[in-house]
Amino acid sequence: MVTIEEQDLKFPREDDTPDEPLRIIKVNNCTVTLLGTAHVSKASADKVQELIATQKYDAVAVELCPSRHKAIVNPDAMAKMDLFQVIKNGQASMVAASLALGAFQQRMAEQFDIEPGAEMRVAIKDAQAAQLPVLLIDREIGITLKRIYHNVPWWKRLALFAGLIESVISKEKFSEVDIEKLKEGDVLESSFSQFAENEKDLFRPLISERDEYMSARLIKECTENNYLHILAIIGAGHLNGMAQQLETQSIINPDEHIAQLDAIPAPSQWLKHIPWMIMVLIVGGFVVGFMRSPEIGMNMVVDWILITGGLSALGTAMAFAHPLSILSAFLAAPITTLHPAIGAGMVVAAVEAYVRKPKVSDFNRLRTDTTSLKGWWNNQVTRILLVFILSTLGAAIGTYVAGFRIFEQLSSS
Repeated sequence: MVTIEEQDLKFPREDDTPDEPLRIIKVNNCTVTLLGTAHVSKASADKVQELIATQKYDAVAVELCPSRHKAIVNPDAMAKMDLFQVIKNGQASMVAASLALGAFQQRMAEQFDIEPGAEMRVAIKDAQAAQLPVLLIDREIGITLKRIYHNVPWWKRLALFAGLIESVISKEKFSEVDIEKLKEGDVLESSFSQFAENEKDLFRPLISERDEYMSARLIKECTENNYLHILAIIGAGHLNGMAQQLETQSIINPDEHIAQLDAIPAPSQWLKHIPWMIMVLIVGGFVVGFMRSPEIGMNMVVDWILITGGLSALGTAMAFAHPLSILSAFLAAPITTLHPAIGAGMVVAAVEAYVRKPKVSDFNRLRTDTTSLKGWWNNQVTRILLVFILSTLGAAIGTYVAGFRIFEQLSSS
């Protein structure tokens, strides 16, 4: 049975603390206190400290995933990132997106002299001091970003990508309205809303899915670990959604629900086949060209090499890559574009990482360097990510340009 029991405990009611609203909910034999916080509010951090000091809780849950928690408790962990594995596992774009979001939040923090997530830092510190377990109930940020990517149509993905770039290079000052939005709810939602305003496609994976996910995690903790009273510190934007999930008992099997929300949607079958179809068409064009005339066929091959290799090398050069990386882009792109399982960016970024190994200082400066366009090019870690993205983009554009060029020659010969 799940019920709201705000009078069981001597805490201020929601209308007494408008900036830090409380919801106290009974989940089976466990009491869950949801504290809605503002991620840039000192008052929220003070409220967290005050509640933990009451010693009424036997666990503290926070709106953090393992990755974000690790970044807080071990800021130097980024220096141990294996770039080769990041590139090999196809995570370079996701890491770049995460850095761009972090840079946006860092710029806001510097302008207004605030520390986003201060209440989470206080919660971790005070819970550990009180020897209380810290429960990480949020979904991994990488999974959330991937589900956002799969939830929007492909043409809107370009707008999201452009918005991420604009959020990094923009020198525009944040307004007080921007800060108030951040105070109202979720830090990820506030960041995305700056360049994807009114995008309903983002709401489901960004907010409502995480409401369900964190609620399921709390139910699981209550059921499996026999906690009597959990203090859950969440962004105010999640308060109503999570309270509704817990009150209505809509999550019957938390393990199954968590697994569903952790799953990465499979791409559409026809999208998976497009690269192979392009390869067949291009190779078929070469065959037809050579059948008509060896000269026509050879011209097609030369065009393919120059266009795909040239544009990939151009993208690599735009990232100020090492000359060997630029050469590798020119040599790799004509081959990798004909093999969907291998990307030009993977090859070129690996070469760049080998010839220009990032230093520990590059990793240590990520937080500040990513707040400016110049910093992305000066820091070797982010430059490798740029090499991957721009060489891949150049090769992709080259594939279509060269493809049209080949069939243009076939139609005119």
